[in-house]
Amino acid sequence: MFIQTEQTPNPQTLKFLPGKVVMEEGTAFYQKIDEAGDSPFARRLFDIDGVEGVFFGSDFITITKNETFEWQVMKPSVLGGIIDHFNSNDKTIEKDSSKVSQQSLEQNEDDSEIVKQIKELLDTRVRPAVAMDGGDIIYNDFEDGIVYLKMQGACSGCPSSTATLKMGIENMLKHYIPEVKEVRPVDA
Repeated sequence: MFIQTEQTPNPQTLKFLPGKVVMEEGTAFYQKIDEAGDSPFARRLFDIDGVEGVFFGSDFITITKNETFEWQVMKPSVLGGIIDHFNSNDKTIEKDSSKVSQQSLEQNEDDSEIVKQIKELLDTRVRPAVAMDGGDIIYNDFEDGIVYLKMQGACSGCPSSTATLKMGIENMLKHYIPEVKEVRPVDA
């Protein structure tokens, strides 16, 4: 099995591309092993010294490490963990997991027209670009002109995530939707 790796804008995070499907649908983000009870794959990766975050996309895994560890030392263990997972036939996430994020951008009949426009722009213009960097953006809320978004994967804790939110996403949403005044991150 050949696994490619890519740098992300976050120096503590590396993107791993196994050339196989990781998540059939949605994404999942674990920031500690205690959250990974439903994922044999995430638990296996958290067993590696220095792993502090695991994000699963459709065809990639993003690992965030503790800043005191070096990728040069950790990378072989992470690659081994990924290979072990695919050889084990374990599922990435056990069925019926509430951890899978897919509903955040789905259209909801209760959504206002503005919220529908926000979700559409995030889904078609923002998420593909953010996924290229090994992360995801989850819509949380729109209230009083403020869009609340949660950053996941490589985007969570990334030094450039504030610039991405303010300069990129906020400017784009304001351009297309005049009712949007600001974009703010949501923690956890």
